[in-house]
Amino acid sequence: MTPSPRPLKVFVVAGELSGDVLGAGLLRELKRRYPEASFRGIGGPRMIAAGLESLAPLERLSVMGLVEVLKHLPGLIQLRRMLRKEALEWRADVMIGIDAPDFNTGLERQLREAGIRTVHYVSPSVWAWRQGRVEGIRRAVDLMLTFLPFEAAFYREHGVPVRFIGHPLADELPLDDDALGARRALGIEHTGPLLAMLPGSRHNEVRLMLPVYLETLALLRQRQPALRAVLPAASPARRAEIEALLDEPAREAITLIDGDAALAMVAADAVLLTSGTSALEAMLCHRPMVVAYRMAPITHWIAQRVVKTEWISLPNLIARETLVPELIQHDATAPRIAALLEPLLTDPQQALRERFARMHAELALGASASAADAVAALVEKGPQAFVGEREVAR
Repeated sequence: MTPSPRPLKVFVVAGELSGDVLGAGLLRELKRRYPEASFRGIGGPRMIAAGLESLAPLERLSVMGLVEVLKHLPGLIQLRRMLRKEALEWRADVMIGIDAPDFNTGLERQLREAGIRTVHYVSPSVWAWRQGRVEGIRRAVDLMLTFLPFEAAFYREHGVPVRFIGHPLADELPLDDDALGARRALGIEHTGPLLAMLPGSRHNEVRLMLPVYLETLALLRQRQPALRAVLPAASPARRAEIEALLDEPAREAITLIDGDAALAMVAADAVLLTSGTSALEAMLCHRPMVVAYRMAPITHWIAQRVVKTEWISLPNLIARETLVPELIQHDATAPRIAALLEPLLTDPQQALRERFARMHAELALGASASAADAVAALVEKGPQAFVGEREVAR
């Protein structure tokens, strides 16, 4: 009689709260496929609720900035040694690192060398800068899971087994949007033109971009007096900084809200935003946009020399063409932004909205379920399951 295989053992390490959300969805989907599976590693409350035995607090890995990382480096090295020992003694079948690439790829490489299959979930931006990192990734992982199709193409070109799984945000946001319903939900009674302004979630972004956005709004209202704006504050700290920068005319024209960025964008006719995830979110809300970004001069000087992409906004990167205007550094002036925004506020831009809706559908693949299918294929068939693969199985 052939003995039944032992239950699957999955070692998983998430680096921050966003990874905890992704990890929880993945663990739930793996549990559907392997009801007897067990999970160990590091995660937050959502992953623990999904069945993870967490060996250390998630906060041990949530270290940002060069100075902070250097200060915590001895502890991080010790933590990685502990995790390696635990995974080997537990005899894990697969290790999944979620984000935190500097920490996780080192652990993945050590475990892969010891015979444990490894997965990295959420690609670092190697396609944009420090492309040489892909060599280390190739040595560390049996499989890379990417949110975006151009990321998968990059890894295929460099010989890394990869699966494009779609984007979780595309799963969350509805394919059909309701502008009037969004305005009602936000308590905005205004029925005329509405601009969503997202200056950024960081202190420096608000400091550098919001004055330009306010000047842009003032210029637009000279030509369209009925124009109003909605401005979602990313956090209480950002709200305080925003309120300090608003003069009386701006206060009358702007509805300031806490969070609800996606709802604000759906409510609006067009979006002015600082590049980042917000550009992807605006695309998934099917709204025309202008991307404007300024940074410290030394940061811009460095970025010009190390960033290897033609575009900075995700809609353009995904489409591989310029669908939305990008105004960077000295080009990001109020007159130039206003000139690009005005036609977006006066014309429905139906063709662009339909293009965004199609792109949304192409990204809404059920990311957690797709990731679990890919992990299952790796466990059962090995990395050869992904050789020659061009796109995720639908």
